[in-house]
Amino acid sequence: MLHVSDLLLEHKEITTFAELIELVKLRAKNERFFRMDLKPPFPDTPMNWEMVLEGAFSGVIQDD
Repeated sequence: MLHVSDLLLEHKEITTFAELIELVKLRAKNERFFRMDLKPPFPDTPMNWEMVLEGAFSGVIQDD
């Protein structure tokens, strides 16, 4: 299971929500489940961050 908190701990180089989205997309290829156990602490984190990350994980949000 993929956790937001684990991603943030493992990838301290990430400094924006946009970078987190790309990491979620990448890691979703090898994971079945995703838990949003922590709100990302970035200034650009949107109010609907859970929906955005779920979309990135499930493939709804594709590469631009």
